[in-house]
Amino acid sequence: MSTSEAPKVLVLGGVGFIGRNVVKYLVDNKLASFIRAADKTMPATANLHPDHKAAFASGIVHYKQADLARAAHATACFADHKFDYVINCCGETRPAMKELDYKHKCLDPALAVAAVAVEHKVTKWVEISHGWVYSSDSKAKAEDGKIAPWTVQAQYRHQTEEALRKIAGLNVVTLRPAYVYGPGDLMSLAPRICCAAYYAKAKKKMQFLHGSSLAINTVHVDDVCAAIWHACTTLPAGAIYNLADSGNTTAGSLNTILGRLFGCSTGFRSSLVSRAANMNLGYVAEVANGEHIPGWRDVCTEHKILNTPLSPYIDVELLSASNMKINGQAITSTGFTYSHPECTEALVRAQVQFQIDQGIFPPVLK
Repeated sequence: MSTSEAPKVLVLGGVGFIGRNVVKYLVDNKLASFIRAADKTMPATANLHPDHKAAFASGIVHYKQADLARAAHATACFADHKFDYVINCCGETRPAMKELDYKHKCLDPALAVAAVAVEHKVTKWVEISHGWVYSSDSKAKAEDGKIAPWTVQAQYRHQTEEALRKIAGLNVVTLRPAYVYGPGDLMSLAPRICCAAYYAKAKKKMQFLHGSSLAINTVHVDDVCAAIWHACTTLPAGAIYNLADSGNTTAGSLNTILGRLFGCSTGFRSSLVSRAANMNLGYVAEVANGEHIPGWRDVCTEHKILNTPLSPYIDVELLSASNMKINGQAITSTGFTYSHPECTEALVRAQVQFQIDQGIFPPVLK
C-alpha cells in the first residue's frame, strides 16, 4: 500500500506515553497517510525524546491541542479529514487523583469523541483500557475473568469500556494491557526504578512488601503499539483482548533486574511486617514516599537534573497486595506475535538509558 493510499488515523492522547509511541510506530512503519495527535498537552512541553520529536516532525503528523471532553473540541478533530481509525490512548494515568479527574479524563473524552466518530463512520475504534479492571487475586485472568477494578482509575476505564460498547454504529476493539513499560514510561515500572536509583545512592537495601511472588505482569510498549495496529486492521469489532507477555513478571524478578542495573541490594519485608502494614497502608505509603521522594530529588540534583517528570511516588492503591496477573496469549491465536516475550534486564536498561538521554534520569546505571 502506498502512503497516499494508507489509512488516516486519529490518536487521542497522542502526546502521552502510549500515544507518542503509537505515532512513532505508524510513522516508522509507513502505515498511515495522515496522523492527527490530539492532546491537551503540547509536544514542546511533554519531555519528548528526540526519536519522538522526529516522528511528530514528520509531514504526515498533525498535532491538535484539544480538551477532548468538550464537544466542540471533539468535533474539531474531524473537521478536515475522514479518519479510518480512532485510537484512544486518552486518560488520567496519575495515581491519587480525585474521582472527578478520572471521569473527566477517561470517560468524558471517550464519549464526546465517540459521538462524532459515529457521525463520520469511522471504521474502527481501538480502546486502550487496563488490566486493573480484573480482580487482583493470584489467578491469571483471561478475557472472561472476574471484573473487580481495584483502583479508581480502573473503575473509570471499565465504565468507559461499557459505555463505548453500547454506542450503536461504533466498531470498538478493547485492549487491556498489563503494566506497560519501555521508552517514555513514567507511571508503570518507573516509580520502582526511581526507588532503586535512590537506594543504590544511599547504599541501603531496597525492600518491598508482600513477597517476591506478587504478580507485576508486563507488556512492552512496542508490543502494545503493534497490537493496536493489529486491532485496527484485523481484530473484529466487539473483541476484547488482554496484552501481557509470557514472562510472568513478579516483584521478585523485577527486583533482581533492578538490583543488577543499579548495584543495590534488594529484598522483601517479612510476611508479619507485610500483614501489619496492610492494616495501615496510608501511613506506610506516607512514610515510604517521605523517604523516597526527597532521596530521589537529591540523586537528581547531584547530577544537575532540576526538573524531571519521573518520581518514586507509589500511591496507597498500588501498595496493597494486589496482583496484576493476566493471560495475554489469546491474541496470539489471531496472528499477533509479541516481539518482547518477557521483561528482561536489557529492556529495562534500554528504558532507563532512553530517559538518561533525555536528561530526566541521572546517569547511574551500572
